[in-house]
Amino acid sequence: MSKTISVIGSGLGGLSAAIRLAVSGHDVTVYEKNSAAGGKARSISHSGFRFDTGPSLLTMPFVIEELFRFAGEDPAEYHTIKKLENLCRYFYPDGTILNAWPDLKRFGAEIESKTTDSKDSLYRYLDYCKTIYDLTADIFLFGDLYSASTYTNSKALKTLFKLPKIDSMRTMNEANRSFFKDERIIQLFNRYATYNGSDPYQCPATLNIISHVEYSIGGYYLEGGMFSLTKALYKLAEKKGVKFRFNAPVNTIVTEGREVTGIQTSEGFVKSDIVISNADVYSTYGKLLGDTKTRAAKKYSKLEPSSSALVFYMGVEVDSKTLEAHNILFSGDYKKEFEELFSKKILPSDPTIYIYISSKFAPSDAPKGMENWFVMINAPNSSGRTGKDHLSIDTTRNVILEKIKAVTGYDIAGKIRYESVMTPGDIEEQTGSWKGSIYGISSNNRKAAFLRQANKSRHYKGLYFAGGSAHPGGGIPLVILSGKLAAELVAKQK
Repeated sequence: MSKTISVIGSGLGGLSAAIRLAVSGHDVTVYEKNSAAGGKARSISHSGFRFDTGPSLLTMPFVIEELFRFAGEDPAEYHTIKKLENLCRYFYPDGTILNAWPDLKRFGAEIESKTTDSKDSLYRYLDYCKTIYDLTADIFLFGDLYSASTYTNSKALKTLFKLPKIDSMRTMNEANRSFFKDERIIQLFNRYATYNGSDPYQCPATLNIISHVEYSIGGYYLEGGMFSLTKALYKLAEKKGVKFRFNAPVNTIVTEGREVTGIQTSEGFVKSDIVISNADVYSTYGKLLGDTKTRAAKKYSKLEPSSSALVFYMGVEVDSKTLEAHNILFSGDYKKEFEELFSKKILPSDPTIYIYISSKFAPSDAPKGMENWFVMINAPNSSGRTGKDHLSIDTTRNVILEKIKAVTGYDIAGKIRYESVMTPGDIEEQTGSWKGSIYGISSNNRKAAFLRQANKSRHYKGLYFAGGSAHPGGGIPLVILSGKLAAELVAKQK
Protein backbone atom coordinates (compact mmCIF):
# COMPACT_ATOMS: atom_id res chain seq x y z
CA MET A 1 0.00 0.00 0.00
CA SER A 2 1.33 3.42 -0.99
CA LYS A 3 2.22 5.69 1.91
CA THR A 4 2.76 9.42 2.22
CA ILE A 5 6.34 9.86 3.37
CA SER A 6 8.13 13.00 4.53
CA VAL A 7 11.93 12.99 4.57
CA ILE A 8 13.60 15.62 6.74
CA GLY A 9 16.88 16.67 5.13
CA SER A 10 18.45 16.04 1.73
CA GLY A 11 21.81 14.64 2.79
CA LEU A 12 22.99 11.48 1.09
CA GLY A 13 21.14 9.30 3.62
CA GLY A 14 17.87 11.14 3.03
CA LEU A 15 18.30 11.00 -0.74
CA SER A 16 19.07 7.28 -0.58
CA ALA A 17 15.93 6.53 1.42
CA ALA A 18 13.76 8.82 -0.72
CA ILE A 19 14.85 7.17 -3.98
CA ARG A 20 14.20 3.65 -2.73
CA LEU A 21 10.81 4.53 -1.30
CA ALA A 22 9.71 6.36 -4.45
CA VAL A 23 10.79 3.41 -6.60
CA SER A 24 8.68 1.21 -4.31
CA GLY A 25 5.62 3.29 -5.15
CA HIS A 26 5.33 5.66 -2.20
CA ASP A 27 4.54 9.37 -2.31
CA VAL A 28 7.81 10.92 -1.10
CA THR A 29 8.63 14.56 -0.36
CA VAL A 30 11.98 15.79 0.93
CA TYR A 31 12.04 18.92 3.10
CA GLU A 32 15.35 20.79 3.18
CA LYS A 33 16.12 23.96 5.15
CA ASN A 34 18.86 25.02 2.73
CA SER A 35 18.42 26.13 -0.86
CA ALA A 36 19.89 22.97 -2.40
CA ALA A 37 20.41 19.29 -1.68
CA GLY A 38 23.51 17.88 -0.12
CA GLY A 39 23.75 18.04 3.65
CA LYS A 40 27.48 17.93 4.40
CA ALA A 41 28.25 16.94 0.78
CA ARG A 42 27.82 20.37 -0.76
CA SER A 43 29.97 22.60 -2.90
CA ILE A 44 31.06 26.23 -2.76
CA SER A 45 32.44 28.33 -5.62
CA HIS A 46 34.16 31.70 -5.48
CA SER A 47 36.64 33.64 -7.61
CA GLY A 48 37.01 30.74 -10.03
CA PHE A 49 37.67 28.18 -7.30
CA ARG A 50 35.34 25.28 -6.47
CA PHE A 51 35.53 23.31 -3.23
CA ASP A 52 33.74 20.24 -1.92
CA THR A 53 32.58 21.18 1.57
CA GLY A 54 32.54 17.72 3.06
CA PRO A 55 33.64 14.23 1.98
CA SER A 56 36.63 14.07 -0.32
CA LEU A 57 37.27 10.35 -0.71
CA LEU A 58 34.92 7.66 -1.96
CA THR A 59 35.14 4.05 -0.79
CA MET A 60 32.85 1.07 -1.40
CA PRO A 61 31.51 2.43 -4.72
CA PHE A 62 29.43 -0.73 -5.12
CA VAL A 63 27.02 0.72 -2.52
CA ILE A 64 26.24 3.62 -4.85
CA GLU A 65 26.04 1.36 -7.89
CA GLU A 66 23.56 -0.90 -6.10
CA LEU A 67 21.30 2.07 -5.37
CA PHE A 68 21.18 3.04 -9.06
CA ARG A 69 20.54 -0.56 -10.11
CA PHE A 70 17.71 -0.79 -7.57
CA ALA A 71 16.20 2.25 -9.28
CA GLY A 72 16.60 0.60 -12.70
CA GLU A 73 19.25 3.04 -13.86
CA ASP A 74 22.81 2.81 -15.17
CA PRO A 75 25.06 4.72 -12.75
CA ALA A 76 27.50 5.51 -15.59
CA GLU A 77 24.84 7.78 -17.09
CA TYR A 78 24.82 9.92 -13.94
CA HIS A 79 28.45 10.10 -12.81
CA THR A 80 31.93 8.77 -13.48
CA ILE A 81 33.91 7.05 -10.73
CA LYS A 82 37.67 6.55 -11.09
CA LYS A 83 40.16 4.75 -8.91
CA LEU A 84 42.88 6.85 -7.28
CA GLU A 85 46.43 6.24 -8.46
CA ASN A 86 47.72 7.21 -5.01
CA LEU A 87 45.44 6.96 -1.99
CA CYS A 88 47.39 9.54 -0.01
CA ARG A 89 50.85 11.07 0.37
CA TYR A 90 52.04 11.16 3.96
CA PHE A 91 54.55 13.70 5.28
CA TYR A 92 56.27 13.07 8.62
CA PRO A 93 58.10 15.51 10.92
CA ASP A 94 61.40 13.67 10.32
CA GLY A 95 61.21 14.38 6.57
CA THR A 96 59.90 10.94 5.50
CA ILE A 97 57.45 11.04 2.61
CA LEU A 98 55.38 7.89 2.18
CA ASN A 99 52.99 7.11 -0.67
CA ALA A 100 50.00 4.89 0.08
CA TRP A 101 49.82 3.13 -3.27
CA PRO A 102 46.64 1.11 -3.86
CA ASP A 103 48.87 -1.52 -5.46
CA LEU A 104 49.77 -3.43 -2.30
CA LYS A 105 53.03 -4.81 -3.67
CA ARG A 106 54.12 -1.28 -4.47
CA PHE A 107 52.90 -0.01 -1.10
CA GLY A 108 54.71 -2.83 0.65
CA ALA A 109 57.93 -1.99 -1.19
CA GLU A 110 57.48 1.67 -0.20
CA ILE A 111 57.13 0.74 3.47
CA GLU A 112 60.10 -1.61 3.32
CA SER A 113 62.39 0.94 1.66
CA LYS A 114 61.52 3.91 3.88
CA THR A 115 60.71 2.45 7.31
CA THR A 116 61.86 -0.33 9.62
CA ASP A 117 58.74 -2.40 8.87
CA SER A 118 58.40 -5.04 6.18
CA LYS A 119 55.99 -5.68 3.35
CA ASP A 120 55.09 -8.96 5.03
CA SER A 121 53.92 -7.04 8.10
CA LEU A 122 51.63 -5.02 5.83
CA TYR A 123 50.21 -8.13 4.19
CA ARG A 124 49.58 -9.85 7.56
CA TYR A 125 47.92 -6.71 8.87
CA LEU A 126 45.59 -6.34 5.92
CA ASP A 127 44.67 -10.04 6.11
CA TYR A 128 43.73 -9.40 9.75
CA CYS A 129 41.65 -6.35 8.71
CA LYS A 130 39.92 -8.42 6.02
CA THR A 131 38.99 -11.03 8.61
CA ILE A 132 37.26 -8.37 10.69
CA TYR A 133 35.41 -7.11 7.59
CA ASP A 134 34.32 -10.60 6.55
CA LEU A 135 33.00 -11.36 10.03
CA THR A 136 31.28 -8.07 10.76
CA ALA A 137 30.18 -6.37 7.53
CA ASP A 138 26.86 -8.19 7.18
CA ILE A 139 25.92 -7.28 10.75
CA PHE A 140 27.50 -3.90 11.40
CA LEU A 141 27.33 -2.37 7.90
CA PHE A 142 24.71 -4.06 5.76
CA GLY A 143 22.29 -5.37 8.37
CA ASP A 144 19.67 -3.92 10.66
CA LEU A 145 21.65 -4.09 13.88
CA TYR A 146 18.53 -4.19 16.02
CA SER A 147 16.51 -6.94 14.34
CA ALA A 148 16.72 -10.52 15.58
CA SER A 149 16.84 -11.80 11.98
CA THR A 150 20.23 -10.12 11.54
CA TYR A 151 21.76 -12.54 14.03
CA THR A 152 20.10 -15.79 12.99
CA ASN A 153 21.61 -16.33 9.56
CA SER A 154 24.67 -18.51 8.94
CA LYS A 155 27.10 -15.58 8.53
CA ALA A 156 25.96 -13.99 11.78
CA LEU A 157 26.31 -17.27 13.66
CA LYS A 158 29.82 -17.63 12.23
CA THR A 159 30.66 -14.21 13.64
CA LEU A 160 29.21 -15.02 17.05
CA PHE A 161 31.37 -18.15 17.22
CA LYS A 162 34.46 -16.13 16.30
CA LEU A 163 33.90 -13.00 18.38
CA PRO A 164 37.54 -12.71 19.54
CA LYS A 165 38.60 -12.29 15.89
CA ILE A 166 36.72 -8.98 15.55
CA ASP A 167 39.23 -7.64 18.10
CA SER A 168 36.88 -5.48 20.14
CA MET A 169 38.80 -5.83 23.41
CA ARG A 170 41.94 -4.02 22.23
CA THR A 171 42.19 -0.43 21.13
CA MET A 172 43.09 0.35 17.54
CA ASN A 173 46.51 1.56 18.67
CA GLU A 174 47.18 -1.60 20.69
CA ALA A 175 46.29 -3.81 17.75
CA ASN A 176 48.35 -1.83 15.27
CA ARG A 177 51.38 -2.01 17.56
CA SER A 178 51.11 -5.77 17.51
CA PHE A 179 51.69 -5.78 13.74
CA PHE A 180 54.13 -2.92 13.25
CA LYS A 181 57.18 -1.62 15.06
CA ASP A 182 57.82 1.62 13.16
CA GLU A 183 56.01 4.55 14.78
CA ARG A 184 55.37 6.10 11.38
CA ILE A 185 53.40 3.11 10.14
CA ILE A 186 51.51 2.78 13.42
CA GLN A 187 50.55 6.44 13.10
CA LEU A 188 49.46 5.91 9.49
CA PHE A 189 47.02 3.15 10.38
CA ASN A 190 45.92 4.82 13.63
CA ARG A 191 44.72 7.69 11.44
CA TYR A 192 41.77 5.65 10.26
CA ALA A 193 40.04 6.21 13.60
CA THR A 194 39.43 9.76 12.39
CA TYR A 195 37.31 8.39 9.55
CA ASN A 196 34.49 8.18 12.09
CA GLY A 197 35.66 10.96 14.37
CA SER A 198 37.23 8.78 17.04
CA ASP A 199 40.43 8.41 19.05
CA PRO A 200 42.73 5.50 18.06
CA TYR A 201 43.91 5.26 21.68
CA GLN A 202 40.34 4.62 22.86
CA CYS A 203 38.29 3.17 19.99
CA PRO A 204 38.10 -0.62 19.51
CA ALA A 205 40.44 -2.32 17.09
CA THR A 206 37.34 -3.54 15.25
CA LEU A 207 37.54 -0.23 13.40
CA ASN A 208 40.59 -1.57 11.57
CA ILE A 209 37.92 -2.71 9.16
CA ILE A 210 38.39 0.75 7.62
CA SER A 211 41.93 -0.09 6.50
CA HIS A 212 40.60 -3.12 4.63
CA VAL A 213 37.95 -1.00 2.92
CA GLU A 214 40.49 1.56 1.70
CA TYR A 215 43.43 -0.66 0.76
CA SER A 216 41.77 -3.88 -0.36
CA ILE A 217 38.60 -2.45 -1.95
CA GLY A 218 40.17 0.86 -2.97
CA GLY A 219 39.79 4.63 -2.87
CA TYR A 220 38.00 6.52 -5.62
CA TYR A 221 37.06 9.96 -6.82
CA LEU A 222 34.20 11.28 -8.90
CA GLU A 223 34.67 13.41 -11.97
CA GLY A 224 33.36 16.86 -11.09
CA GLY A 225 34.17 16.42 -7.41
CA MET A 226 32.28 14.68 -4.63
CA PHE A 227 29.40 17.09 -5.03
CA SER A 228 28.69 15.40 -8.34
CA LEU A 229 27.35 12.47 -6.30
CA THR A 230 24.85 14.76 -4.62
CA LYS A 231 23.80 16.10 -8.01
CA ALA A 232 23.51 12.57 -9.42
CA LEU A 233 21.32 11.35 -6.55
CA TYR A 234 19.17 14.48 -6.72
CA LYS A 235 18.68 13.96 -10.46
CA LEU A 236 17.81 10.29 -9.89
CA ALA A 237 15.37 11.15 -7.10
CA GLU A 238 13.51 13.67 -9.27
CA LYS A 239 13.34 11.18 -12.13
CA LYS A 240 11.77 8.61 -9.80
CA GLY A 241 9.12 11.06 -8.63
CA VAL A 242 10.55 12.39 -5.38
CA LYS A 243 9.35 15.93 -4.67
CA PHE A 244 11.58 18.52 -3.01
CA ARG A 245 10.80 21.54 -0.86
CA PHE A 246 13.87 23.74 -0.43
CA ASN A 247 14.15 26.63 2.02
CA ALA A 248 11.57 24.67 4.00
CA PRO A 249 12.88 23.90 7.48
CA VAL A 250 10.91 21.39 9.53
CA ASN A 251 10.06 22.83 12.91
CA THR A 252 8.34 19.87 14.53
CA ILE A 253 7.64 16.19 14.06
CA VAL A 254 3.98 15.97 15.07
CA THR A 255 2.88 12.99 17.14
CA GLU A 256 -0.26 11.64 18.79
CA GLY A 257 0.85 9.62 21.74
CA ARG A 258 3.68 7.51 20.42
CA GLU A 259 2.62 7.64 16.77
CA VAL A 260 3.93 10.07 14.16
CA THR A 261 1.20 11.91 12.26
CA GLY A 262 3.20 14.38 10.20
CA ILE A 263 5.51 17.37 10.28
CA GLN A 264 5.12 21.07 10.88
CA THR A 265 7.02 23.27 8.44
CA SER A 266 7.13 26.98 7.84
CA GLU A 267 4.40 26.32 5.26
CA GLY A 268 2.11 24.54 7.75
CA PHE A 269 1.19 21.01 8.81
CA VAL A 270 1.96 18.12 6.45
CA LYS A 271 0.15 14.87 7.20
CA SER A 272 2.52 11.92 6.83
CA ASP A 273 2.19 8.18 7.30
CA ILE A 274 5.97 7.89 7.67
CA VAL A 275 8.64 10.41 8.66
CA ILE A 276 12.30 9.71 7.96
CA SER A 277 14.69 12.00 9.76
CA ASN A 278 17.98 12.62 7.97
CA ALA A 279 18.62 15.27 10.60
CA ASP A 280 21.05 14.66 13.43
CA VAL A 281 19.58 12.23 15.95
CA TYR A 282 20.16 14.58 18.88
CA SER A 283 18.42 17.42 17.04
CA THR A 284 15.60 15.09 16.06
CA TYR A 285 14.85 14.24 19.67
CA GLY A 286 15.60 17.57 21.30
CA LYS A 287 14.28 20.04 18.71
CA LEU A 288 11.91 18.25 16.33
CA LEU A 289 10.24 15.96 18.87
CA GLY A 290 10.81 18.08 21.97
CA ASP A 291 11.65 14.80 23.64
CA THR A 292 14.18 14.63 26.45
CA LYS A 293 12.55 11.90 28.53
CA THR A 294 12.37 8.69 26.54
CA ARG A 295 15.11 6.16 27.05
CA ALA A 296 16.52 6.75 23.57
CA ALA A 297 16.63 10.52 24.01
CA LYS A 298 18.35 10.26 27.39
CA LYS A 299 20.86 7.71 26.10
CA TYR A 300 21.86 9.76 23.09
CA SER A 301 22.28 12.96 25.07
CA LYS A 302 24.83 11.24 27.31
CA LEU A 303 27.01 9.86 24.51
CA GLU A 304 30.23 11.52 23.42
CA PRO A 305 29.93 13.31 20.08
CA SER A 306 32.55 12.57 17.47
CA SER A 307 35.27 15.05 16.71
CA SER A 308 34.61 17.96 14.41
CA ALA A 309 36.83 19.82 11.97
CA LEU A 310 38.31 23.22 11.29
CA VAL A 311 38.44 23.73 7.53
CA PHE A 312 40.11 26.44 5.49
CA TYR A 313 39.12 26.74 1.86
CA MET A 314 42.11 28.35 0.16
CA GLY A 315 42.48 29.33 -3.46
CA VAL A 316 46.26 29.34 -3.87
CA GLU A 317 48.47 30.68 -6.67
CA VAL A 318 50.86 27.72 -6.69
CA ASP A 319 51.69 24.60 -8.69
CA SER A 320 52.43 22.05 -5.97
CA LYS A 321 54.19 19.32 -7.88
CA THR A 322 55.25 17.50 -4.69
CA LEU A 323 51.68 17.22 -3.40
CA GLU A 324 49.06 14.67 -4.40
CA ALA A 325 45.29 15.15 -4.46
CA HIS A 326 45.19 13.76 -0.90
CA ASN A 327 47.95 14.66 1.56
CA ILE A 328 48.54 14.23 5.29
CA LEU A 329 51.08 16.24 7.29
CA PHE A 330 51.36 14.31 10.54
CA SER A 331 51.83 15.77 14.01
CA GLY A 332 54.94 14.97 16.02
CA ASP A 333 53.01 13.61 19.01
CA TYR A 334 49.85 11.84 17.88
CA LYS A 335 48.73 10.76 21.35
CA LYS A 336 49.00 14.34 22.63
CA GLU A 337 46.92 15.54 19.67
CA PHE A 338 44.04 13.24 20.59
CA GLU A 339 44.30 14.10 24.28
CA GLU A 340 43.86 17.74 23.31
CA LEU A 341 40.90 16.90 21.08
CA PHE A 342 38.95 14.61 23.39
CA SER A 343 40.17 15.30 26.95
CA LYS A 344 41.11 18.96 26.91
CA LYS A 345 38.69 19.80 24.07
CA ILE A 346 40.98 22.36 22.50
CA LEU A 347 42.46 22.80 19.06
CA PRO A 348 45.67 20.76 18.78
CA SER A 349 48.89 22.68 19.37
CA ASP A 350 50.55 20.60 16.64
CA PRO A 351 47.72 19.47 14.40
CA THR A 352 47.79 16.79 11.75
CA ILE A 353 46.90 18.62 8.53
CA TYR A 354 44.88 17.14 5.68
CA ILE A 355 45.23 18.89 2.31
CA TYR A 356 42.84 17.90 -0.47
CA ILE A 357 43.41 19.41 -3.92
CA SER A 358 40.68 18.31 -6.29
CA SER A 359 42.12 20.48 -9.09
CA LYS A 360 44.86 17.81 -9.39
CA PHE A 361 42.35 15.68 -11.31
CA ALA A 362 39.71 18.35 -12.07
CA PRO A 363 41.61 21.39 -13.47
CA SER A 364 38.38 23.38 -13.85
CA ASP A 365 38.15 23.54 -10.03
CA ALA A 366 40.75 26.34 -10.03
CA PRO A 367 41.90 29.10 -12.40
CA LYS A 368 44.92 28.33 -14.57
CA GLY A 369 48.15 28.34 -12.59
CA MET A 370 46.27 27.98 -9.28
CA GLU A 371 44.97 25.23 -7.01
CA ASN A 372 42.02 24.77 -4.64
CA TRP A 373 43.32 23.69 -1.23
CA PHE A 374 40.87 22.14 1.21
CA VAL A 375 42.92 22.38 4.41
CA MET A 376 41.44 20.55 7.39
CA ILE A 377 42.50 19.67 10.90
CA ASN A 378 40.68 17.59 13.48
CA ALA A 379 38.94 19.80 16.00
CA PRO A 380 36.95 19.22 19.17
CA ASN A 381 33.22 19.42 18.78
CA SER A 382 31.70 22.81 19.62
CA SER A 383 31.44 21.91 23.29
CA GLY A 384 35.13 22.72 23.27
CA ARG A 385 36.80 26.10 23.04
CA THR A 386 36.77 26.65 19.29
CA GLY A 387 33.31 27.88 18.24
CA LYS A 388 33.62 31.64 17.91
CA ASP A 389 37.07 31.88 19.46
CA HIS A 390 38.53 33.62 16.44
CA LEU A 391 41.80 34.39 18.19
CA SER A 392 42.34 30.67 18.67
CA ILE A 393 41.36 30.00 15.06
CA ASP A 394 43.66 32.75 13.76
CA THR A 395 46.51 31.37 15.84
CA THR A 396 45.86 27.88 14.52
CA ARG A 397 45.78 29.21 10.96
CA ASN A 398 49.28 30.61 11.43
CA VAL A 399 50.46 27.29 12.88
CA ILE A 400 49.02 25.51 9.84
CA LEU A 401 50.69 27.85 7.32
CA GLU A 402 54.04 27.61 9.07
CA LYS A 403 53.82 23.82 9.19
CA ILE A 404 52.93 23.60 5.49
CA LYS A 405 55.96 25.75 4.72
CA ALA A 406 58.30 23.71 6.92
CA VAL A 407 57.11 20.28 5.77
CA THR A 408 56.33 20.78 2.08
CA GLY A 409 58.45 23.83 1.23
CA TYR A 410 55.42 25.78 -0.03
CA ASP A 411 55.10 29.24 1.53
CA ILE A 412 51.52 29.98 0.57
CA ALA A 413 50.82 32.80 3.06
CA GLY A 414 51.27 35.51 0.42
CA LYS A 415 49.75 33.47 -2.40
CA ILE A 416 46.21 32.94 -1.12
CA ARG A 417 43.78 34.54 -3.59
CA TYR A 418 40.58 33.34 -1.93
CA GLU A 419 39.91 32.10 1.58
CA SER A 420 37.00 31.13 3.79
CA VAL A 421 36.78 29.07 6.97
CA MET A 422 34.34 26.61 8.51
CA THR A 423 34.44 26.06 12.28
CA PRO A 424 32.72 23.37 14.37
CA GLY A 425 30.13 25.99 15.24
CA ASP A 426 29.54 26.66 11.55
CA ILE A 427 29.14 22.93 10.87
CA GLU A 428 26.49 22.72 13.59
CA GLU A 429 24.66 25.78 12.28
CA GLN A 430 24.74 24.75 8.60
CA THR A 431 24.16 21.01 8.90
CA GLY A 432 22.41 20.61 12.25
CA SER A 433 25.09 18.18 13.45
CA TRP A 434 25.07 17.99 17.23
CA LYS A 435 27.91 20.19 18.52
CA GLY A 436 29.40 20.19 15.05
CA SER A 437 30.28 16.50 15.28
CA ILE A 438 30.89 15.14 11.80
CA TYR A 439 30.01 11.50 12.46
CA GLY A 440 27.36 11.61 15.17
CA ILE A 441 28.66 9.83 18.25
CA SER A 442 32.29 8.80 18.63
CA SER A 443 33.38 5.18 18.75
CA ASN A 444 35.55 5.66 21.83
CA ASN A 445 33.75 2.77 23.47
CA ARG A 446 33.79 -0.99 22.87
CA LYS A 447 30.00 -0.95 22.65
CA ALA A 448 29.86 2.01 20.25
CA ALA A 449 28.44 0.00 17.34
CA PHE A 450 25.44 -0.90 19.48
CA LEU A 451 24.87 2.64 20.75
CA ARG A 452 23.95 4.30 17.47
CA GLN A 453 20.36 5.17 16.79
CA ALA A 454 18.45 2.35 15.13
CA ASN A 455 17.05 3.09 11.68
CA LYS A 456 13.56 2.47 13.05
CA SER A 457 12.42 4.18 16.22
CA ARG A 458 11.36 1.93 19.07
CA HIS A 459 9.43 4.72 20.73
CA TYR A 460 7.54 6.41 17.90
CA LYS A 461 5.59 4.41 15.36
CA GLY A 462 6.21 5.71 11.86
CA LEU A 463 9.56 7.38 12.65
CA TYR A 464 12.76 6.26 10.93
CA PHE A 465 16.33 7.52 10.86
CA ALA A 466 18.99 7.91 8.16
CA GLY A 467 22.31 9.74 8.04
CA GLY A 468 25.66 9.72 9.76
CA SER A 469 24.35 9.83 13.33
CA ALA A 470 22.21 6.71 12.81
CA HIS A 471 23.23 3.12 12.11
CA PRO A 472 25.63 2.15 10.50
CA GLY A 473 27.50 5.50 10.84
CA GLY A 474 29.19 8.31 8.97
CA GLY A 475 30.97 8.43 5.62
CA ILE A 476 29.48 8.28 2.13
CA PRO A 477 28.84 4.54 1.77
CA LEU A 478 27.49 4.17 5.31
CA VAL A 479 25.02 7.04 5.11
CA ILE A 480 23.74 5.67 1.80
CA LEU A 481 23.35 2.31 3.52
CA SER A 482 21.45 4.00 6.36
CA GLY A 483 18.89 5.18 3.82
CA LYS A 484 18.64 1.69 2.38
CA LEU A 485 18.08 0.15 5.82
CA ALA A 486 15.44 2.74 6.71
CA ALA A 487 13.60 2.14 3.43
CA GLU A 488 13.70 -1.64 3.89
CA LEU A 489 12.27 -1.29 7.41
CA VAL A 490 9.45 0.90 6.07
CA ALA A 491 8.65 -1.87 3.57
CA LYS A 492 8.26 -4.31 6.47
CA GLN A 493 5.81 -2.07 8.37
CA LYS A 494 2.26 -3.32 8.26
